[in-house]
Amino acid sequence: MTIKRAAGLLLIISVSAFIKKSESSEDLAAYCAAFNQIQLDIRDGAISPDSARKAFSEVMVNIRKAVKPDTCRGIDSAYFVYPVKGYSPRESIGSRGRGYRPNGFDLFDREVAGSHPAHDLFVRDKDQDNLDDRTWKPIDILSFTSGIVLATETGWKYDSELRGGNWVWIYDPCLDGLFYYAHNNIVEVQPGQSVKAGDKIAEMGRSGYNAYKQRSPTHVHLMYLQLDSMGMPEPYNTYEWMLQSTVKSDPEMD
Repeated sequence: MTIKRAAGLLLIISVSAFIKKSESSEDLAAYCAAFNQIQLDIRDGAISPDSARKAFSEVMVNIRKAVKPDTCRGIDSAYFVYPVKGYSPRESIGSRGRGYRPNGFDLFDREVAGSHPAHDLFVRDKDQDNLDDRTWKPIDILSFTSGIVLATETGWKYDSELRGGNWVWIYDPCLDGLFYYAHNNIVEVQPGQSVKAGDKIAEMGRSGYNAYKQRSPTHVHLMYLQLDSMGMPEPYNTYEWMLQSTVKSDPEMD
């Protein structure tokens, strides 16, 4: 399946039966735990890139088998919900989408630098207190599409040098790809949980070594990785998807 076909021909209708009848919840929990451990080992330099690639491919094959949608159909604008509640794409996508730089990206080698296969979505938070300047309330991060939560990180501390902060990984079985939401303040989902597009998964924050610095405006880092036939990730630009997505307003701003 090519990226174009995966991105343009599939839409989830039902999220009630993601998990195949032949697979137990214990199986899925084990796959999620393995996926999570791979991400931690990569981040912490505890696994070689080659070993990480092999482990990642194996666990994604299992996740693909365990997580199946009932039905998928053609994409339309209702498929996507903009991830930042109360904000439109045009007012919050950094650099009007030009911040997306996929060249050189390697998920499995933490020493590789220079690429940015993602979009940073910014909000109004001049005093950097993780609250919207217009409402004085936390900013909800919403699931961009429907899927299964594979992994979360919730223990980031302000004095940590680890990048990414508190993050969420979600697998969309219709797109056959992975969404990554980073720098959250609070994570409100757990591995193995089904989510629908527009469900709250986190609250925006400044967690992560670089995101916590004063020079960094408050934002969520959104990355999408399309999986190839071997379950290996390839960056895909979600800019056009975000422009056509549904915006969920905050009543406090209406």
